[in-house]
Amino acid sequence: MNESALNDYLKEARKNGYAIGHFNFSTEDVLRGIVEAAHDAGAPAVMVGTSEGEVEYFGMDEAVALVQAVRKHYNFPVFLNADHFKSFDKCREAIDVGYDSVIIDESKMPFADNMDITKKVVEYVKSNGKHTLVEGEIGYLRGSSEVQKKVEVTPDDYTKPEQAREFVDKTGVNQLAVVFGNIHGIVTDQEEKLDIGHFKRIVEAVPEVYYVLHGASGLKDADVQAAIKAGVTNVHFNTELRVAYTEGLHKALHDKPGETTPYKYLKVGVDEMKKVVSAKIKLFMGR
Repeated sequence: MNESALNDYLKEARKNGYAIGHFNFSTEDVLRGIVEAAHDAGAPAVMVGTSEGEVEYFGMDEAVALVQAVRKHYNFPVFLNADHFKSFDKCREAIDVGYDSVIIDESKMPFADNMDITKKVVEYVKSNGKHTLVEGEIGYLRGSSEVQKKVEVTPDDYTKPEQAREFVDKTGVNQLAVVFGNIHGIVTDQEEKLDIGHFKRIVEAVPEVYYVLHGASGLKDADVQAAIKAGVTNVHFNTELRVAYTEGLHKALHDKPGETTPYKYLKVGVDEMKKVVSAKIKLFMGR
C-alpha cells in the first residue's frame, strides 16, 4: 500500500461523509479480529495501529509483516499506523520498516517545538522517497487508554483554529489530530461531550487537511456522527476494544477454568471485540 491508496480512501471518506476506522492491536488474534470484523461490516478499508508500548511488546518488523500477510489473506485494504509516536527517531524507524502512516505526537511540547519536529518527520518522508502519510497533533488531549473516573477538560485544551492554520502551513502534514472535548480512554463519573461548533471553526480555517478524532471511546454515537459530518475522516478506538477483549477472556477462563488451549479461550475475547469493531464501522459509515 502507498500514500496514494490511503489518500484515496480518506478523500472518498470526506467526499461521501463517512470515516475510516482505526483500531489498535498488540497481538495477532486481535489484528485478525479487527480486519475480519471491518471486512464483514462493509468497511471500504481499515487502519490498524500500534502505540510505542504495543510495538515494544510486539515489534515493528513483526507488525509490518503480519499486516502484509493479513492484507493478502483477506484481500482487503489494511493500513498500518504508528500511533502517537513521541520522537523523530521512533517515527523514522516506523517509516523505514514500512508503516503506511505515522503520528508524530509532540502536542505536549511548546507549539513551536511541536511544529519543528513534525516538519522534520514530513521532510524525512519526502527526502527518502517514502509514501508514508504523516499526522500531527495540536491541543492537549488528556487522559490515557484505560477506564478512568474523571478527566477534566477545559476550552484552554482545545486546538485553536489559527494555530491549526499555521501548523499545517509550516509542517505540510497530511492529517491533523485536534482537540474539541475528546479525551483518551473512558470515564465513569462524567459525560464526555464534543464541541462540534469549535471543530467546525477549525475546519473553516484549514479545510484541506484530513481530520482525525482521537479518544472516541466513551463518546455518544451522536457526537461521533456529528464530528464525521463536520469533517472527521478517521476515528480512533482503542479502550473499548481492550475492555471487550479482556471481559471476554475473563468470562472464558471463569466458565472453563481447566481450559489450557490458548486459541480456544482467546477466541472468546476476540469474538467480543469483533462485536465492538462491527458496531463502530457501521457507525462510521452512517448505517
